[in-house]
Amino acid sequence: MKLVIVTSVEEFRKDVLRLFKNANIHNFSSSDIDGYKNGSSVVMTSSWFASEKFSNESRLFFSFTEDENIDYLFNAIADFNSKLETSNAVRAVVVPIERHI
Repeated sequence: MKLVIVTSVEEFRKDVLRLFKNANIHNFSSSDIDGYKNGSSVVMTSSWFASEKFSNESRLFFSFTEDENIDYLFNAIADFNSKLETSNAVRAVVVPIERHI
C-alpha cells in the first residue's frame, strides 16, 4: 500500500475524479488549497499592494491504494497532461507507507 497525492487547479477537479475512478481508486480524500507560483510578474509588480500574492484555486487529492492502481493513474495523468494547452498540469507523487493500522 502506498499514498498517492495529486494536485490540480480547480478547473480539472472533475477530470481528476474521473482519472481516480478509471484507476479503480474509489476511496480518497480531497481538500481545497491555494496554489502559488513564486516569481515576479508584470501583474504582481504593478499591484497596488506590492506584497500581495496571487493564488490559484486548487485541489489536493490523496488516497491509500495499491501499486497497480497507482501505475494506471500515473499513465492516465501523463496522457491527460500531454493534451493540455496550459502550464497548469496535474501533478502526482507517491509516498511509501512503512506502517499502518
